[in-house]
Order: sequence, then structure tokens, then C-alpha cells
Amino acid sequence: MEMLDSCKSPAPFFINFSRIKQIKDLKAEIRQKTLELDLLTLEKDTADVVHPFFLAQKCEALQNMNQHLETVLKEKKALRHRLMKPLCQENLAIEAIYHRYVVQLLDLAVNFIEKLESHVETIRNIPCLDSSVKNMDRALTRMTVLEGETEQLIENILKWREQQKEISSSITKLFSEDLFKKSTRL
Repeated sequence: MEMLDSCKSPAPFFINFSRIKQIKDLKAEIRQKTLELDLLTLEKDTADVVHPFFLAQKCEALQNMNQHLETVLKEKKALRHRLMKPLCQENLAIEAIYHRYVVQLLDLAVNFIEKLESHVETIRNIPCLDSSVKNMDRALTRMTVLEGETEQLIENILKWREQQKEISSSITKLFSEDLFKKSTRL
């Protein structure tokens, strides 16, 4: 009877096993909920960015900046000339120890104005980005097709080589048999 009673109660191993399984299930559920929470947070953060109202404001700000930069570029020569000239046709009253820094500052200003044109050109090219991406996609598709055709050509060339090797080996074999027959006749 004692033996039957001892068999009734589940072994501690199985109890621990079921607890471990429950813990793993809970951890998996926690991971799943964390991922869902991260996804919702990301969706909330990006929802404002892509809202048409905010995009319109950003687009307007970019257009205003673009107009300002275009105006600056139109007056580029005059600005460069003004930056290189001393104020009021007189030397600037700067202590001698700072002259080196003023020269470097003027070089930086001139470089900024020169690079400004390339940046404005980049901003002008932003609307053309969609067509460029489409062209790149078409080119990528074409490259993939050409890659497949090239692989097919390589396979055909390798088969042709094998055939040529077989033909040349059979010709040399026939030729050597012919020579052997002739030599045995003599």
C-alpha cells in the first residue's frame, strides 16, 4: 500500500519541469509583449513625422531656405568681394596676434561660399530623387537579367569545352590506333 501511495504523488523532477516550462512560456510572452510595445512606440514616434501637415511645414521651410540660398548665390561675387575688402577701405583694427586667425576665418568664409553652390545644387536635385531611384531599380533588374544570361553562357561554354575535349581525345585515340595498325603491318 505504501508503494502505491508513493507512486501517486508526482515526482519532484516533473514538478520542476512543469515550473520551468511555465517560466519559459511567461518569458516568451513577455518578449512578445515587449516587441509589440516597441513597435507601437516606434509607430507613435514616426506618425508625427510623416503626417502631411508637418511635411507641408517642412517643405515650406526648405523652399524658403532654398530661395534664400539662391539669392546668396546670385550675389556670390559681390559677397566674396566684400569679404576680401577691408571695411570702409581701411585696415581692420585687430591686434597682430589675431591676424593669423582672421586670415583663416576669411579662408573658411570663402570656402563656405564656394561649397554653398554645390549644397544648393544638391537641394535642387532632391525632387529628382524618385526618378533616380526608379532608374537604379531598372538598372538593377537589368543587371540581374544579364547575370542570369552570363551564367547560362558560362555553362554553355563549359559544355562546349567538354565536347571539344572529348572530340580531340577521340581523334587522337583514332589517330594513335591507325598508327599502331600501320606499324604492325610493316
